[in-house]
Amino acid sequence: MSAGSSKIAIYGAIGANVAIAISKFVAAFFTGSSAMLSEGIHSLVDSGNGLLLLYGVKQSEKPADARHPFGRSKELYFWSLIVAILVFSVGGGMSFYEGVEHLKHPAPITDPTWNYWVLGLSLVFEGISCFLALREFNKSRGDLSFWATLGRSKDPSIFAILMEDMAALVGLAIALAGVYFGHLLNNPLFDGGASICIGILLVSVAIFLIYKTKGLLVGEGVDDETLDSLETVARAQTGVEQVRRPLTMYMGPHDVVLALDVEFHDHLSAHEVEQAVDRLQDAIRAKHPEFKRIFVEAKGLTGKNRHPSVTDSPSPQI
Repeated sequence: MSAGSSKIAIYGAIGANVAIAISKFVAAFFTGSSAMLSEGIHSLVDSGNGLLLLYGVKQSEKPADARHPFGRSKELYFWSLIVAILVFSVGGGMSFYEGVEHLKHPAPITDPTWNYWVLGLSLVFEGISCFLALREFNKSRGDLSFWATLGRSKDPSIFAILMEDMAALVGLAIALAGVYFGHLLNNPLFDGGASICIGILLVSVAIFLIYKTKGLLVGEGVDDETLDSLETVARAQTGVEQVRRPLTMYMGPHDVVLALDVEFHDHLSAHEVEQAVDRLQDAIRAKHPEFKRIFVEAKGLTGKNRHPSVTDSPSPQI
């Protein structure tokens, strides 16, 4: 997926969450609903999170320079981690706190009409936002299941928005149940309990996002299937005798560094090794275009002649 596709999901989420947050706060003011206030906080946090992710995408697109020779693709992972922390602390923490306070000092909901209107409209807007995020997410699914694709996704601008939208839909259902049963049974504890459940939901989503972005920020490599494919491509090249397990690291969702240690036939000259390295790099990029930088340590079987080769797309250099 391109950065433009990622931005579509983010813009959709920001627009929906700003409108929903305003309507929820208005409803909470007139009805005194704790669950509605928690949902307003949730939507407000989601709006800010969308802006941070958008900023991260913009920063990650900056070209490489002297101080950032590998580019700034990891900026997206950093801001995604900040988003996860905000979901955990502000979204989950505030919702949980508001629910506990409402249980300590319960206040009955006098007229739930406002809540029903806002929750209904919110479900529609959040559904649209979730649909946009899911559509972009599905572009990279292929034949994999939803959860398998989620586990393998390296683009937090997509999976973070998708998880937040899904959590928002579940949170709206919880808030709707809390308001309905609280008013039906004239028991405000349902409203406070719904707020606590929303807080637990947000904390759970935040922990998942922190786990995902931490691995990417530290330096996660490609999956075993891709590593096997790289070895197969390398061994298929003329003159290649042995290939060690490739070393990889995600710099960004569409920017992966590859280091290869290749042993060529010892009868090849330095010029022939250079040509073999060029063919190897072209073959890898043809099958795996995400590898923007390929570092090849080339040597003959005798180990006497080593030919380090570095290529940084789009301008190959040997």
